[in-house]
Amino acid sequence: MNFYDSLYAQLAAMGQERWGEQLQATLSERLALDGHGKMEGWLEALQALPELRPSVVSLQDDVTIGSGSDLGELDREQLIAQLQAFHPWRKGPYHFFGIDIDTEWRSDWKWERVLPHIQPLDGRRVLDVGCGNGYHGWRMRGAGADFVLGIEPFLLSVQQFQVMQRYLRDPKHHVIPIGIEDVPADLACFDSVFSMGVLYHRRSPLDHLFELKGCLRRGGQLILETLIVEGDQEKVFMPPGRYAKMRNVWFLPSVAALTLWLKRCGFTDIACVDINRTSREEQRSTQWMHFESLADFLDPDDPEQTIEGHPAPLRAIFTATKP
Repeated sequence: MNFYDSLYAQLAAMGQERWGEQLQATLSERLALDGHGKMEGWLEALQALPELRPSVVSLQDDVTIGSGSDLGELDREQLIAQLQAFHPWRKGPYHFFGIDIDTEWRSDWKWERVLPHIQPLDGRRVLDVGCGNGYHGWRMRGAGADFVLGIEPFLLSVQQFQVMQRYLRDPKHHVIPIGIEDVPADLACFDSVFSMGVLYHRRSPLDHLFELKGCLRRGGQLILETLIVEGDQEKVFMPPGRYAKMRNVWFLPSVAALTLWLKRCGFTDIACVDINRTSREEQRSTQWMHFESLADFLDPDDPEQTIEGHPAPLRAIFTATKP
């Protein structure tokens, strides 16, 4: 099954035919790297989904695909069971043929915080780094983006995207199983680049900022969302072990420190446009993600601290321009 023919055509139209040719080999390799032995089952589950035509599609105010009446005589509970084959659902929510996929994260809340502060997406080419199952990419399309490419190394998230794409069939939104390190250096072809919830997972955050900058055209906008800590320009927290039970958290800078990082990487028009303390209502366990979540990561006696005694998750959104 080749999900990406329209992607290669789109890249060629953008003057990125060579990258498209490289991706054909790369994506075949990545889809074959099934370390957990689940890809065959996911593909079978994807193929087993019913043939439905959504009577309604909404991407601007939420992500709604179809209505319950579209199911006709189909068994709603059976469809829920088919969707649960792709558990855990972390990014959303999705309203899917009358079924509310109540994901771990209320990603719509983050989008509501981001949208008022960014350059209008109408007609823009967008790269969404670490996009998960593509939820924010659908909202970007709803906001008028002409083309959205999401990159996400986790194969389950890519397959969750394909669940939605099976019914939306959008040739201008793709999620592919690669990381930012697989994107050619100095590509310089995207009008907007989003990196949300990625920076603190990178061992070298400055290299990540340079990678993001290289993807932008001149005058393009970076939208960066990450964990931060309170403090002055010299404050950067490196957890000595786990942070909120996560093993792969490396650097949490203060707003002033991250502003300096962005300046040193050559960005201009740098602004911290939002700071938000993650709540248990925004990130939580649900029937669609029944593993541990934020409530399990915080000190039960002091929600201002993680279970390890570190400052509880505080997130900031930055915008910046590539001159």
